[in-house]
Amino acid sequence: MTAVVLTPSGPFSLAASARFLEGFTPASYQGTADDVLHLAFPADDGHSTVAVAVRQEETAEGGAGRVRAEFTTYPDTPEDPVSAGTGPEPGPGEAEADAVRAQLARVLSLDVDGSGFPELAADPVVAGLMADYPGLRPVCFHSPYEAAAWAVIGHRIRTTQAAAIKARLAERHGRRVRIEGRTLYAFPTPPALRAITRAPGLTGVKIERLHALAEAADAGELDAARLRSMPVDDALAALRQLPGIGPFSAELILIRGAGHPDVFPCHEPRLHAAMTGAYGPGETAAGDIRRLAGIADRWRPYRSWVALLLRARAAHIGGRTP
Repeated sequence: MTAVVLTPSGPFSLAASARFLEGFTPASYQGTADDVLHLAFPADDGHSTVAVAVRQEETAEGGAGRVRAEFTTYPDTPEDPVSAGTGPEPGPGEAEADAVRAQLARVLSLDVDGSGFPELAADPVVAGLMADYPGLRPVCFHSPYEAAAWAVIGHRIRTTQAAAIKARLAERHGRRVRIEGRTLYAFPTPPALRAITRAPGLTGVKIERLHALAEAADAGELDAARLRSMPVDDALAALRQLPGIGPFSAELILIRGAGHPDVFPCHEPRLHAAMTGAYGPGETAAGDIRRLAGIADRWRPYRSWVALLLRARAAHIGGRTP
């Protein structure tokens, strides 16, 4: 296994990330008592799978300790893109280790300077969220590709049903890996996803759309760095050109797939309702997107982060309060 280290800038709690994932249905995540995060996912290169164990160091001062990740990569092969993945693999080169480090940092929102986040506590609502969710940053999908696949799988069905379908795809068509005694199944890489012709719970239309997403990922259209470098409106417009991706899904992919830290979701009614509940109907109303966006402007440059905390509290995910 290879180790990389991430140094948080600003508040960060890996334990809070693990608690959030345990309550986030699409992740189907089961944590451990020692707050070690075990993940398996398709690498950003689209042709390999990463298995990683993530730990955070304790600090005497109570600040955000360094995050250490030990990982192994398993390349797909033309003969066997879906493999047991339990045998030893060649050690990664420096470029590969840097790529895994960058992807994991994005998943945990550690690629963003969070040192200015505590300043938002001047807003009493945000201060309350920080108290309820100390150190929690958005835990993103492993890639825009996986976020887009989730959006297609979950279209017009219950979230729990979609999560079961996604988990079954990982078990039957993704890579099985062993890490620190745990067996995990990664979502299929784009080549493996393109090879699927039938799957329980997926209509023919959804399978066609998943194939199109796999092709878009291979073509670089779902590259996280590319999406985040574009003006937000342009990135959302580009994502809406993908089959099966509407306004709500485009925001999901950009915010929770590419990890953009500063986007106000204009098509997320549950967030808007949570904002109305938090700030009061006297200041805004759930249907007044312009006024809601004006409130969210107070959260810059962390609008995505505060929106995530509001949604987590509304759904009772991973916080201190019931």
